[in-house]
Amino acid sequence: MVTVLVVIAVMPTAEHDRGSYRHEALLYAGIDEFTTRVGAFVRDGLDADEVVLVVVTAEKIARLRDLLGGDAARVHFRDMLEVGQNPARIVQAWRDLIARHVPDGATARGVGEPVWPERTASELAECHTHEASLNVAFDDSLRFWLICPYDTAALDPTVIGDALRTHPYVRQRWTARPSPRYRAPRRWRPAALPDLGAPLQQHRFDASRMYAIRRVVADHAAALGFSTERAEDAILAVNEVMTNSVRYGGACGTVALWHQGRTLVCEVHDRGRIEPVLAGRIRPPHAQAGGHGLWIANQCCDLVQIRCDPSGTTVRLFISRH
Repeated sequence: MVTVLVVIAVMPTAEHDRGSYRHEALLYAGIDEFTTRVGAFVRDGLDADEVVLVVVTAEKIARLRDLLGGDAARVHFRDMLEVGQNPARIVQAWRDLIARHVPDGATARGVGEPVWPERTASELAECHTHEASLNVAFDDSLRFWLICPYDTAALDPTVIGDALRTHPYVRQRWTARPSPRYRAPRRWRPAALPDLGAPLQQHRFDASRMYAIRRVVADHAAALGFSTERAEDAILAVNEVMTNSVRYGGACGTVALWHQGRTLVCEVHDRGRIEPVLAGRIRPPHAQAGGHGLWIANQCCDLVQIRCDPSGTTVRLFISRH
């Protein structure tokens, strides 16, 4: 599996008002063009005394370090595979990086590459939802320029098309322009969940049945050879989502379970609605009474998908054996 990348954007500083937040897709073809263009963007930020945040694949980090030489020590690198294997964790990772490395009032630039060719279709769908969430994740007064590279030589054209819909700006070669396909956050709708076929098991639950459902999840985790710790992650994630259903989704719901190789898929459906695009992506304050369930599920799972329709909300959880 390839590592992920969060790097800094490539473009002349004069093209962008550095007093505001900007989210831009950078289209490139191949590792050499990536290194040249992202490296130029990073160098431009360093020359302007801006804070540069880079989270990229191991190969790309090595390429950029070689290009930058001694100046690489001034760049904050992180491995996206650690940061964003579950794309729903990336927004909070950006917030943490900014809080740790960017002083109040300072100007920063970053590059984030959540998409790579080995991503599954479900992961790609959540990467696009993540990119859409970045359009509402930061106040416009934040002086932060975020570039998201997309490899046109390696990615399917449909992936590039979705990138153009989730980024207000797109850069090809050295020219940036407003994306003609961009959809504002209020108009963004994620792709429908694919049909997984008949589940291995399906159960209705309410508050009185949650213990029994936890036992069912534990049995499936054992059947897949999960470690004790990983089984506890699966049980906790499903329990948190069921608790949300009991509290906010009509006091009941259904749980369905599938096996996909070494991965346990658990789907919780209820009659409630989860609308905010940032739901589960921002760490709730410790003192906050509620709102922790989806956050906890995202920390436990490899992937979490949330979809609303007229019948209610479906939360699909993917937990791999590891």
